Amino acid sequence: MRSILVVLVMFLFLVGTFPVYLVAALVGVFNKRACASFSQNFVNGAFRFLMWIAGAKTTVIGKELIPKDTAVLYVSNHRSYADTPLGYMHVAGITGFIAKKEVKKFPILSLWMKNMTCLFLDRDDMRQGLKTILTAVENVKKGYSVFIMPEGTRNHEEEMLPFKEGSFKVAEKSGCPIVPIAFSNTDALYELHKPWIKKAKVVVHFGEPIYIDNISREEKKALAGKVQGIIADMLAEDKKLIN
Repeated sequence: MRSILVVLVMFLFLVGTFPVYLVAALVGVFNKRACASFSQNFVNGAFRFLMWIAGAKTTVIGKELIPKDTAVLYVSNHRSYADTPLGYMHVAGITGFIAKKEVKKFPILSLWMKNMTCLFLDRDDMRQGLKTILTAVENVKKGYSVFIMPEGTRNHEEEMLPFKEGSFKVAEKSGCPIVPIAFSNTDALYELHKPWIKKAKVVVHFGEPIYIDNISREEKKALAGKVQGIIADMLAEDKKLIN
């Protein structure tokens, strides 16, 4: 029953809210920030309802550490489809995800994402990939935060996949803080026993922000490994909350 309800809610949102999207898009013609803010708040309401139906018993740690006076680059591990809604529910300020280009195939979903300053990354085209990163840099400079998952795909193993170094160019070129996020046990909601959705304890853990200007040149060169190490420590710390 839980699985059927989740699918039904997703379908109703994507189809039933299209008129609301049109209103938001019209607002965006005159005020992009208002459109993004309204769209994110509206979609967040749907995400909260969806995660409640899915049975996500969520523990949130460190949300108070997120800088409130500047746009940031959120960087996380990636275990589940649930990471995106859980992340959106707890970030501060207008935030756009960098998603793989395949997501653009979902017409109504991709329209809402564009409203929220999300970008679509072509991992097979270096030129287009660079263009996407540079657009993300410009968005940060305009005050929009960016959320990226540098593993590049969902991973259910104990060890994370290597973080792609290009993901950190957004922070390096804009100077914005990096906020590490660790998602724990989110794949227990669906991926570990698909096609069924089951309730599960999940943890969303925000780490201390990393300020690019405050780290050494050597640390900047190894930034991907540094952030991945921080997230790995957070994941290890959060195991006790799951077990």
